Amino acid sequence: MRYVQVDTTSDPDSISFPSTLRQLDLSRILADELKGLGVADVVLNEKGYVIARIPSNMTESVPVICFCSHVDTSSDCSGTDVRPILHENYSGADIVLPDDVNQVLRVSEHPYLSSHIGKSIITASGKTLLGADDKAGIAIIMNTIEHLLHDPSIPHGQLVILFTPDEETGRGTEFLKVEEIGADFAYTLDGGELGTYEEETFNADELTITIAGVSAHPGYAKGKMINAIKVAADLLEKISAQLPAPEHTDLREGFVHPHTISGTAESAVIRLLLRDFDVAALKKQAQQIEQLSIEVSSQWGVKCQLQQKEQYRSMKSIVDQFPQIKEKTAIAYSRAGVQLQLVPVRGGTDGSRLSHMGLPCTNIFTGMQSIHSRHEWVGVSDMERAVDVLVELVQVWAGR
Repeated sequence: MRYVQVDTTSDPDSISFPSTLRQLDLSRILADELKGLGVADVVLNEKGYVIARIPSNMTESVPVICFCSHVDTSSDCSGTDVRPILHENYSGADIVLPDDVNQVLRVSEHPYLSSHIGKSIITASGKTLLGADDKAGIAIIMNTIEHLLHDPSIPHGQLVILFTPDEETGRGTEFLKVEEIGADFAYTLDGGELGTYEEETFNADELTITIAGVSAHPGYAKGKMINAIKVAADLLEKISAQLPAPEHTDLREGFVHPHTISGTAESAVIRLLLRDFDVAALKKQAQQIEQLSIEVSSQWGVKCQLQQKEQYRSMKSIVDQFPQIKEKTAIAYSRAGVQLQLVPVRGGTDGSRLSHMGLPCTNIFTGMQSIHSRHEWVGVSDMERAVDVLVELVQVWAGR
């Protein structure tokens, strides 16, 4: 609840890194807290990465494990002046968020609430997101480290703690090198429901379409003006009619998401997010959009320029080469009394890029729900169980 009150909203349009300096406010807090717990090797570098190392308490050599979460929150919803509310002994009823009574967490829309009856949950107050994505992950990691340092009888190898900025902008690992992390395997704490475990994400690209219209004085525009905004609207209508949208897809279905649109009569820009679990399907999405752009350009007599950028690729092709990750993780879940549920991520994590950089990385649950929205919430017991899993996990990797 302390962490979420620090505004760490990132900015996808910024060219700096980190994209917002306010992210460093939490990074500094975390670095100081780690030092306060007794961690001697803590670095907060100029790019905003917090890297801390907890020495092994084993005599033999065992794999070095990294736990990672991101400090930033999504710009999709305000993260300014977050007011977290602890609902103890949750009754199972719908929850009216007090700062905007029109914001209601209805059990019919959030059925996972039913599994927390009698337990404690945390929400925001109705005007902002909560920021459990990914400050729940941060809290889990910090609590785990505190527990391990206070109980040296728990065997573990060397542990690396990594807190990154700008995961939400897709740039979280842009200035990281695997060598400076120095781990053999990694886990992001950036997942959802209790027991979920993820070793596969979407493959993701961003497609930017720039439309060059023809401007003219509206009073004398007949036969002259070609309004780029109208062209953009026509193109978006065709894309929406022919390609899957996020609001109509789930499970393993991909989608095309018009993320932002801006412009004037003279020029308009559409930014699309392309997502699919199959890279070939991702390429097909881009080809369909390109064909629609050609058709619309021809009809209106304008030029459409397309620019496609890779954002991340699924970690599955990498982690499949290391079956011991899943094997050891399954043992840890079982020892913690948590049933492992293997699910794909309908999004991405820093683990996607870390894996392709050479550090195999999978994703563990935190309990976060309804992320990037005013209805975001998290169950305290889910976070506690994640700590249990991590405590068992370090022992499994240590061969104990």
